[in-house]
Amino acid sequence: MANGAQNASGTPAPAASQSGGHVVSARATTIGLMAILLWSFMAGTVRIVSENFGATLGSALIYTVGGILLLMFRRPAPIREFPKKYLIIGGLLFVFYESSISLSLGLASTDASSVEVSLVNYLWPTMMVLLSAGVSHRKHAVVKVLPGAIVATAGVVLAVGGNSGLDWHAAVQHIAANPLPYALAFVGALAWSVYAVFTPAMSHGVDGTSLFFPCVAVALWIIHFASGQGWPAEPPSLVAWLFVLIAAAVGGGYACWGYGILHGSMERLAIASYATPVLSTGASAVLLGLALSLPFWCGALLVAVGSVLNYLVSARK
Repeated sequence: MANGAQNASGTPAPAASQSGGHVVSARATTIGLMAILLWSFMAGTVRIVSENFGATLGSALIYTVGGILLLMFRRPAPIREFPKKYLIIGGLLFVFYESSISLSLGLASTDASSVEVSLVNYLWPTMMVLLSAGVSHRKHAVVKVLPGAIVATAGVVLAVGGNSGLDWHAAVQHIAANPLPYALAFVGALAWSVYAVFTPAMSHGVDGTSLFFPCVAVALWIIHFASGQGWPAEPPSLVAWLFVLIAAAVGGGYACWGYGILHGSMERLAIASYATPVLSTGASAVLLGLALSLPFWCGALLVAVGSVLNYLVSARK
C-alpha cells in the first residue's frame, strides 16, 4: 500500500487523509505509536543487560542481535532505491544518536548522573514538537505549542527525577565536573528530533531503519573495543542472554517509528512521544522491582496535561 493512500482496488483508503500535501495514514500513525510502547521497556531491559555484560558490550550485543532480527524479518530495500541525501544524512543522524546515548550513559559517573543524563536525552520530545510546529507553516505554531511543551517537560523532570525530585544544585556540580555525557545526551536528543522531523521528506517513502541499525552495531563494537573493556569475568547466565534478546526485540520499536514518521501524522507522534520517558520510568520500576513515588504520578499527570494542550492546538487547523 503506497504511502497508505490506496487499497488493492485502487480506490482511496478510508484510513488516510491529506496533511499539507502529504498523505497521512491512520494505520501508520498507530504503528508509530506502538514504538512508544515498545521503547517503554527499553531502559529497564538495557539496564539489566548492562549489569551483566557491561555498558559498551551490552549495547553492542543488543544492537547486533536487533540488527540481525530486522534483517531477517524486515529486509531493507536495495541500496539503489535509497535517495543519497537520506542515506547519508539520515544514516549519520541515526547512528550518531544511538551511539551518543549509549556513550553518555556509560560515561555518567554515578547513578544520579545517569538520571540527569537521561533527563537531558528526554528533551527530544520537546525538541521534536517545537521543530514539527516550526515546519508546519501555520501562523504562530511554535508559540501555540510552547505552553504544552513546558508543562509536559516539567512533568518529565518530575517523573524521572525520583522520590526526592531532581537536585538542581547537585546537577550543576555534576555537569561542571563531567560535562561530556551531558553534552553528548543534548546533541544526541537534538539529532534524533532532527532525524524524526526532517528525514521523512528526504526518504521518498523508503525506510532505512533496517539498514541503519546494523551500522549502529558496528559503531558500538568499535566503541567497545576502543574502551579497552573485555568480556565479563563471570560467564553471563542464560537469563542475561534472554534479556539481550528481549532488549533487541524491544528495539524493533525503531522500525515501527520509522514507518510511522514516514507515512503517519508527525504532529500526533510528536505529541505522543512525551509519554516515552514516563512509560519508560514506570516499566523500569516494574522490571527492576522499584516503587513508583508520588512525584512520578504527579509528573505523569503533567505530561498528560501538556500533551492534551498540544493535541488541542494541533487539532485547530
